[in-house]
This record gives sequence, C-alpha cells and structure tokens, in this order.
Amino acid sequence: MAVKKARIVIIGAGMAGLTAANRLHSVSASKNLFEVCVVEGGNRIGGRINSSEFGGDRIEMGATWIHGIEGSPIHKIAQQIHALESDQPWECMDGNDNKATTIAEGGFVLTPSFVHPITKLFNSLMDHAQGKMSTPTTNGDSGILSIGSFLRQGLDAYWGSSKEEKELKGFGKWNRKLLDEAIFAMHENTQRTCTSVSDLLTLDYGAESEYQMFPGEEITIARGYSSIIETLASVLPPGSVQLGRKVTRIEWQPERHEANGTCSRPVVLHFSDGSIMSADHVIVTVSLGVLKASIRDDGDSGMSMFHPPLPSFKAEAISRLGFGVVNKLFMQLSPPHGRREEHPRGFPFLQMVFHSPNSELRHKKIPWWMRKTATLCPIYNNSSVLLSWFAGEEALALESLKDEEIIKGVSDTVSCFLSHSVEFCNGNVNSEKHSHEYNVKFSKVLKSQWGTDPLFLGSYSHVAVGSSGDDFDTMAEPLPKCSSSSSSHPSASPPLQILFAGEATHRTHYSTTHGAYFSGLREANRLIQHYSPC
Repeated sequence: MAVKKARIVIIGAGMAGLTAANRLHSVSASKNLFEVCVVEGGNRIGGRINSSEFGGDRIEMGATWIHGIEGSPIHKIAQQIHALESDQPWECMDGNDNKATTIAEGGFVLTPSFVHPITKLFNSLMDHAQGKMSTPTTNGDSGILSIGSFLRQGLDAYWGSSKEEKELKGFGKWNRKLLDEAIFAMHENTQRTCTSVSDLLTLDYGAESEYQMFPGEEITIARGYSSIIETLASVLPPGSVQLGRKVTRIEWQPERHEANGTCSRPVVLHFSDGSIMSADHVIVTVSLGVLKASIRDDGDSGMSMFHPPLPSFKAEAISRLGFGVVNKLFMQLSPPHGRREEHPRGFPFLQMVFHSPNSELRHKKIPWWMRKTATLCPIYNNSSVLLSWFAGEEALALESLKDEEIIKGVSDTVSCFLSHSVEFCNGNVNSEKHSHEYNVKFSKVLKSQWGTDPLFLGSYSHVAVGSSGDDFDTMAEPLPKCSSSSSSHPSASPPLQILFAGEATHRTHYSTTHGAYFSGLREANRLIQHYSPC
C-alpha cells in the first residue's frame, strides 16, 4: 500500500512562497516526500515584486534594490541567470550616485556649503541609531523611544552648539535655521520611504540597531526583479502554482478533533469561489497588512481568516509590528524635454527642500501630498522618465488621485523649484550661472497602489514604537508548535499545521526581498526536518 504523501499548500506566490516551494520540490523530487501546491489570489506571480515597462524603460513597481551584493542570495541568483545585464535601459542602471541638485522652495539652488553639514549630521545620527558608531552623538540614549525623537534631539544639539544664527540676504523667505531644518526634513522624508513609516516618531529606536544589511554596493536588476521570481518558479511542475485562488478562511485544529468530514488532513482552506482544499501543512506568506486585517473584528460578518482565531501571542505580535505604505510615481516627460539633443543635461536629479507643510511661508499652489517627497529624478542619467517616492498619508493620497491631478500637482511643484532658479553661494546670488526657465510638461504617469490593493494592504514592515525584534520571532513561530512529546501522543493535535513566512517574519532582514527568501527557506527546511528520520 502506497504511503500518503504530505500535502503542503503555500498561500502566496511571492518571494517567500516560491522560495519555499522551490526548496520543497527540490527535496521531494528525489525523496517523493511531499505534494506541494502554491495558491495565489492575484493574476500573476511575484507578490510585491512586479517588474514592468514605462516610456521604453524597464521599471519596478515594487521591490527595486538588491541591498548589498556581498552575501545576498538574490544577487547570487541574478548572477547565475545573467540578469544583471540588458540591452534595454532599466531603472537606476547607473546606480544611485548621480550628483543631486538641491533646491529650496522658491527656486534657490543650494551649494554644498548649505547642504553637506546637515547631511553629515543626519547620516551620523542614523549611523549611531543603527549601531554603526560606538560614540553617541547626543547626550545619552536613555528614554529615547523613537527614531524621530532621537533625530530631532540631535538637530537641537547641533543648533545649540552652532554659532549665532545669521540672516541670509536675498534668500527670499528663508533664514539659516529654517533652511537647516528643511534640509534635515528632506533626509527624514527619504528615511520614511526606506522604513515605510508615515512619521518617524512611530519608528522604534531600540530595535533599529538589529536591522542588518549586506556589505557592498546596492544595485538594481537589469532584466527586472521578476526574473528572480520566474527562475524560482520555473522548476515547479505545471499546475502547481494556481492563480486567482484567493483564500478567505483557514480552518485548523489547535486541539485534537475528529476528522473534518471525510478528510483526514487537519487544515482546510476555503476560497472565494466556494471551493475548498485540505492540507497537512499550510505556509502562510501573505503580507503583514493582510494579517492585520485578518485579525480585526469584522462587525459585518464576524468572520476571521483563521478559524479558530490565532492565539493571543501571535495576534498581539501582528498588531504591534508596523506595516506602512510606500508608493512610486513614474512620470513621462513630454518632448522636447525627453530629447537629449534639446536638453543635453536632461532633467536634474532634484532634491527638494520644502517649507514646513504648516508654514505660512509655503507656496500655496504646491499640493500637500508633494511636500514630504524628497526627490524627483530621472530613473537614469538623461532618461525622459522621472521617479518620485511617497510614504504614509501622502502615498495613500496618491493612490486616489486622477492622473490629471497628479500631473498638475507635480508640474506646479516643479515650477516653484526650477522656474528662474538661482544659485546661492555663501549667501551671494550667482544668477548668471543657473538662472533659466524650465517649462516642464508631462505626457503620462504610472503609480503603484500597494496601500489599497486588498492582496497587500501596504508595502513592508517595520518595528513600531511598542514593538520589538521579538515580535518578528513570534511571527515566525508555527502553529501548533512541534514537540517530540506531544506529536507522539495519540490525543495530540497534528503539529506544524500553519507555518508563517515573508519579510515580516525575519528579525534582522525584515522589509527586504532577501529576508522573504530566507524565511521561505526556513519554513521549507522546518518541514523537511520534521519528516526526516532521526
């Protein structure tokens, strides 16, 4: 009599899910241990990886960077499949080291003498928070709860040690302190997109030093991040990845019960089309945003994704951890601005220094949702495609705007920065060198919409104030836990019914594709070890 193979169903065909499936298949192919199936609610594989094209260039709607190439499994795969070279131009193909032009609202081009001291201060504060510097740059860290409060404490200390404030002649409505604070805020806004927080005051200070990056440069993938996903999926048998299969309910057995109907497998999945599927083990790789939604009390239906509900230790970790929204906006320049022969220098790599959103000095025609956007840049030198990043409330607002509203808002913003822009050097105007008219027009836009997409409900995780790295470890714990004593007991519930993978289950590499990759391997290996003889 043939031995029944364990059926493993993986929910989600993103990096974590496909890595787990790839690993399980590679073992099962030789040992015939498992029946593996991946169910994906959307109509494509990749999850928060989604390579696309815009304006003739390859772009990324989601995950963009390989964060450090030394030791990264993503970089290793990209090398193996020759994905790092392409004849087609791609996003950030020349890296992220293009020389930026920093301009203050009103068209004042800022020289390094204004920008570098604040940039150096911000970077040193972040290095200290991330554990890269052993010498504190402020008067001790006791009582600091958030990255936001730590950064502002550092800026206050900088002002306290600097010389008496000096007025800036011919600088419009700006003075030196306002300018310092606005440059500092520009860097804070970049950090918001890196960490997916709406406000850095909600980003935990104590956990920041646990986050790890691989050494080496950060690069993008010439053939698109989706090439990594396609490679992982390519070894799976036809039909093992099922698209358009949205799970609405997961029934599991925390305690021993009689078999569900005629099925002896302990987990039953219900799908939106009314169909069901049974499994011995389910690896849940949905986003933290979806998990947060799944544990909220739905007053209309009273239905939770998990039945019975997740134990309190798991639900509390899901609630405490942060999960934010980051969106990308691509804009196509209209000719002649997209033609290199007309504008040999192209659109600048623009860093924007705004007045405070509540300041009476602000230009009223700049929309509020643009005021926390740090940059507007070509996706590579001389590209006619521009890119801006948005986080938090502004990112959500972007999702609801019509293309015409976006084009007008960005155009009005650009005109405030680039029309008749003048350079200031040590407070002196050098209008002959940089004074010129930019009449920028855009022909089309493309935006990501991770916040309102029901399959994601956000972008990536972070450690919110009140949470800790321990919550990532709790996220990774399977249900029920496997123990040698309980698994052999006749009344014990079957172990490892629900396992969890995804970037929000990795303590040191959360928010990254390689963190998702590692988590998929971890859960696949957990099951392999469970079925391996002692």
